[in-house]
Amino acid sequence: MKVLNFALLAGVAGLLAACGGSGIVEPSDLNDQRVFFAFNSAEISDEAENNLLGQSLYMKNHEGTKIQIAGNCDERGSTEYNLALGARRANAAKAVLVHDGIAPSRISTISYGKERPLVRGSGEDVWKYNRNATTTVK
Repeated sequence: MKVLNFALLAGVAGLLAACGGSGIVEPSDLNDQRVFFAFNSAEISDEAENNLLGQSLYMKNHEGTKIQIAGNCDERGSTEYNLALGARRANAAKAVLVHDGIAPSRISTISYGKERPLVRGSGEDVWKYNRNATTTVK
């Protein structure tokens, strides 16, 4: 009996170790999943990558799901500049999913630049939320 309990505990410990420290969590829904960016950047942070890998896990478990990733910016900069930056952000997020094995045909991208702020207002406390890539199911 002690050997069986030990084997069971070892199996659970192995499972926890395999899943534990990665920070990757499959969301229950992909709509309105967001990853955030630094000012004037389309670089994927570790936190954003973990979020996107969770989205990838969801897509692997729901093979018929197609998504759109919208790149967004804060209010600073010209319309043209922010449309280009938003596109880079959406494509950077898409690249993480594709690199993790999701077919590119399942992911479309769009940039809204600064035209669809998540939070209205000015200042870094607002702008940090408006610099994002937002996933929605299509």
